[in-house]
Amino acid sequence: METNYRVLLYYNYVHIEDPETYADEHLKFCKDLGLKGRILVAEEGINGTVSGTVEQTNKYMEAMHNDPRFADMVFKVDEHDGHAFKKMHVRPRNELVTLRLEDDINPHETTGEYLDPKEFYEAMQDEDTVVLDARNDYEYDLGHFRGAIRPDIETFRELPEWVEKNKHLIEGKKILTYCTGGIRCEKFSGWLVKEGFEDVAQLHGGIVTYGKDPEVQGELWDGKCYVFDERISVLVNQKEHVVVGVDYFDGEPCERYVNCANPECNKQILCSEENEHKYLRGCTHECRVSPRNMYVKEHDLSEEEVEHRLNQIDETLKQEA
Repeated sequence: METNYRVLLYYNYVHIEDPETYADEHLKFCKDLGLKGRILVAEEGINGTVSGTVEQTNKYMEAMHNDPRFADMVFKVDEHDGHAFKKMHVRPRNELVTLRLEDDINPHETTGEYLDPKEFYEAMQDEDTVVLDARNDYEYDLGHFRGAIRPDIETFRELPEWVEKNKHLIEGKKILTYCTGGIRCEKFSGWLVKEGFEDVAQLHGGIVTYGKDPEVQGELWDGKCYVFDERISVLVNQKEHVVVGVDYFDGEPCERYVNCANPECNKQILCSEENEHKYLRGCTHECRVSPRNMYVKEHDLSEEEVEHRLNQIDETLKQEA
């Protein structure tokens, strides 16, 4: 299928003197081009995902490469059938990825060994190797490398504490780590090295690059890759597709993410369209009966209809008990 739109994923650790001023100027530049997306700017660099037409994205990449700070920046390009974002945001931040370490990591000074897709593929199959996912639990649940360790974390900044509590899982092994585009691993692998783990490597370019590699073709990846735009997920393994996600409510295979309808919760859950309607898109009874339940408002359900569906859920739970 031919498309006229692209999604660009990129980052670069490089010093930016005045992130706030640069963010303001860059936002105007992106809007003038017609791009939409989300870009973070910090003193340590830039991290972004933007969407636009082929012409718009080409102009953006050319302009960025003409800036000496970003001359060697790698863009990961996905074809798409439209914009992957609704708006354009460029925001200054203290960190490109939030670890909040007392002693921050500079990837230019300390980071794990870079492995290209073929090297990573081969290293995964070594019996003295452990593969550690550097992403959040909901990202892992949708898809991951076969046999990878799933850290029980909801945010990236929880990862160092998780490692400290679970050192026994990775000590004495060659550690391979990976994330979506590579930016989290730049710092996380460096943190591992700094903590005394001697043999640490990272997937250079992340899952997205691995899936596009013409030789590896995403092999040994199961499920889909979670992405932070309106696509929600993308395919990785070009040779076979193994579904690993399971429906939050009934445990059936599922790769469809929704947010809990209670905005005070907003938990991401894998859920079929049928179960979204059945459970009012609420991950718990409390979320289903919340006066702020957005599903009830979106579908303009009467109190009688809500009560009817809640009774049906009760009957289902009784039958399963």
